[in-house]
Amino acid sequence: MAKPLKTAITPVRAEDYPEWYQQIIKASDLAEKSPVRGCMVIKPWGYALWENIMRGMDDMFKATGVKNAYFPLFIPLSFLEKEAEHVEGFAKECAVVTHHRLEKNDQGGLAPAGELAEPLVVRPTSETIIGDSFAKWVSSYRDLPILINQWANVVRWEMRTRIFLRTSEFLWQEGHTAHASAEEAIERTQMMLEVYARFVEDFLAMPVIRGSKTASERFPGAVDTLCIEAMMQDCKALQAGTSHFLGQNFAIASGIRFQNASEEEEYAWTTSWGSSTRLIGGLIMTHSDDNGLVLPPRIASAHVVLLPIYRSDADREKVMAYTEKLATDLRGQKYHDRSVQVEIDTRDIGGARGWDWIKKGIPVRVEIGPKDIEKDALFVGRRDHDPKQKTSIPRVQFLQDFTATLDEIQRSLYDRALNFREAHTQKIESREAFDAYFTPRSAEKPEIHGGFALSHWCGEAQCEQQIKEALNVTIRCIPLENTPEDGRCICCGRPSRERVVWAKAY
Repeated sequence: MAKPLKTAITPVRAEDYPEWYQQIIKASDLAEKSPVRGCMVIKPWGYALWENIMRGMDDMFKATGVKNAYFPLFIPLSFLEKEAEHVEGFAKECAVVTHHRLEKNDQGGLAPAGELAEPLVVRPTSETIIGDSFAKWVSSYRDLPILINQWANVVRWEMRTRIFLRTSEFLWQEGHTAHASAEEAIERTQMMLEVYARFVEDFLAMPVIRGSKTASERFPGAVDTLCIEAMMQDCKALQAGTSHFLGQNFAIASGIRFQNASEEEEYAWTTSWGSSTRLIGGLIMTHSDDNGLVLPPRIASAHVVLLPIYRSDADREKVMAYTEKLATDLRGQKYHDRSVQVEIDTRDIGGARGWDWIKKGIPVRVEIGPKDIEKDALFVGRRDHDPKQKTSIPRVQFLQDFTATLDEIQRSLYDRALNFREAHTQKIESREAFDAYFTPRSAEKPEIHGGFALSHWCGEAQCEQQIKEALNVTIRCIPLENTPEDGRCICCGRPSRERVVWAKAY
């Protein structure tokens, strides 16, 4: 009987996927739990990922005319009450501030003293308070469109939390726009969805399906919600970004009115769109393996680590000089308009150094010893290859090919994720086959099962709800590129004109 392969992460994905995910975060030093229930501390290696996400996404937003601004963390309760569907959708997740000022109590502790005249909700999303500003900024059609984004934190009081995927406080961006016509607002909604899709596919190497949400899955108060859905390695779906056409609902609630070209007063048409640190969770679950984190180069916290190896002081001086010169040459290169980021690890911990960087997911590892210097060569490992697969490469060739190598890694990760999604996506016609697809083979060992089912739906909410209650499977989206096709609803058997994407989801 063959001995099981030793891995850096235990348990492995096939044994306990949720625990594997937690161990990846711990081993890669991305983040940790905080003393505050449901909140996380994002450590430097993890925050560098978020900075790279912000930088790349922000450039793409600004290329469409969007400008950044900032709005208050606290939202008066009365603002949320203005849009009935909105407050109902977020009510259970709101954290509320009711007092200010602390005073010592009889037991020597501290207690809130001053009650606020009106409770303040800690920002779960900002449609209502940004709408209040828009109402002040708009009086004529000449003031439109307004295209605003803010990078901020939000609080949603989650009952069951998981680092990056679902926390009580998380970081995100939220875009908000106001327009003079429905057509212009719809165009902006579609445009921002495509920005998200291109960013996630090009930077995070995560293939996504573009689609619209069903009425039950829409953002509270929206007329239409567009989304991108990605498949994780446990075959569950992750919503990686959303863009909402809000119609005039929030404009009416906030009083965003303007005089049109005919000098008639009407309400603006608005949109909102957002993505968050959940993208880091998606990145982990899309690419990482049983040896740790795997980072696509375009978003990686750093591109390459240099590992000098020496046994004597004389060797140390020679190796370090060679290493520093290599680092300078690498940092002088650009990779997709970003300077190459280089780490140098001089810790005296032997072979554990290499494994530390494998677990942290850095795309390229370079070992440099006296014998390598004699040959003017480098011993190179790539994170998209087996950890034991390392190659001696002449220094000149390594530098010449470095950015092309990073692009190779980026492409290989995207292709691997796309092939996985295609292998776990099926067209399913019968309810019996549908149920079997989403049912674990055994309670003792719930192996990876299911994936994306492309099945017909009649459009009735009761069919969607029935399957959700029976299997915990939801319609992730109605693909935007759907081709009309006659079929039968997977639930009730009534006629259907299109397939939708069904899946279990985070």
